[in-house]
Order: sequence, then C-alpha cells, then structure tokens
Amino acid sequence: MIEFWHWWVLAVLLGAVEILAPGAAFLWLGGAAGVVGLALFVWPAMSWELQGLLFALLAIAAVIGVRMLASRSAHTTSTPNLNRRAEQYIGTMHTLDSPIVNGLGRAQVGDGLWTVVGPDLPAGTRVRVVGADGTRLKVEKI
Repeated sequence: MIEFWHWWVLAVLLGAVEILAPGAAFLWLGGAAGVVGLALFVWPAMSWELQGLLFALLAIAAVIGVRMLASRSAHTTSTPNLNRRAEQYIGTMHTLDSPIVNGLGRAQVGDGLWTVVGPDLPAGTRVRVVGADGTRLKVEKI
C-alpha cells in the first residue's frame, strides 16, 4: 500500500536528481509527487490508480505550464551580440594593417589585430566589415 510519505520521499529524490542533472524537468515532477502526497495525506482512502493518474496529470500540467511560461518570458536584449565579438564589428570601418593577399590579411580593429577575408587589397586601404566567420572578419573596400 502506498502511503503519503512515499510520495514525499519520491519528491525529495526527484529534487536530488534535479541537483545532479539540472534541466528543470525533475523539479516539476518532484512538485507533482509532493502534491500527490499532500492529497493522499488529506484523503487517505485514495486508490493507487487515482494516485498514479493524479501524478501523471500534475506532472504533464507542470511541464507544459513551465514551458509556456518560459517561452512567454523570453525577451530580447539590448546587446544581442554580447558574446559574439566578431559580429559586433559588422558595419564598422577600419584600415588594413597588412595587405590582403590570396583573400587573407590583417586589420587593426579595436585593441587587437584581426584576420580579415576579402578581395586582395594593399595595406592602408580603408575597409568596411560586412560579415563575420568565426574569428575572421569579412571585409570590402570602401
């Protein structure tokens, strides 16, 4: 026979699994188990079938609810390229530090030298960054 404290132990175990393997899914399953334990505490004559059904419904509702809440609270940031440094330079103009030969050259961008990709151009040419490919900046002559 399943007792109310069995559900509470399951809730604690699922919480521990969430700590070891975070992903927010086990947390909500643990919450559902805790609620079923509370319901069984209030209504001790609840059948195990009804307990299982209640747990399944609460778990599904919790996961769906959290997913909907998370998608609704997703917001855009004022700095979308914060951790994509190369993309921050798109549209900026710079001077080639070394010539572009066979499609590769170097330009002083900010406080460092960046590898640039573009048509062959002599050193000292002003270029505009038109794209980024990893740590390489795609440039064109102004």
